[in-house]
Amino acid sequence: MAVSAEVQAARDKLKAKFENVRTGGKGTARRTKVVKHQNHTADDKQLQAQLKRLGANAIPGIEEVNMFKEDGTVIHFNAPKVQASVGSNMFAISGHSDTKKLEELLPGILNQLGPDNLMSLKKVAESFAANSAAAASTDNDDIPDVGENFEDVSKS
Repeated sequence: MAVSAEVQAARDKLKAKFENVRTGGKGTARRTKVVKHQNHTADDKQLQAQLKRLGANAIPGIEEVNMFKEDGTVIHFNAPKVQASVGSNMFAISGHSDTKKLEELLPGILNQLGPDNLMSLKKVAESFAANSAAAASTDNDDIPDVGENFEDVSKS
């Protein structure tokens, strides 16, 4: 059975590719690449040890933590682990965080807003007013103007 030149060239190329990965002679297993897995538990243990050294105690019962940024976004932690050391004025917050806009959290977050967030709240109110005004103007465009009285038309 004759093999075309293309197929033979491809087979030779493939054979040459796998020849240099053998650790022994013909018939031995190919060398396997050892993948080193990183273990993050050691970092977490070191962090916990440092927090313990500072005298940080866990604060139970915190449902959410919101950190307000200058640009009007909020770093939102849902069910975080909070540790605090009152003597050193230090708080450690760990858990899954999401960066959200102030508008997304607005109804439930009003009691947490302070005077620093007043400008962000004004911007949200202005954008809401602009959107509602734009929606009102589009509602008027859908209704055609009729200059006559409908009751007069129905009586005739």
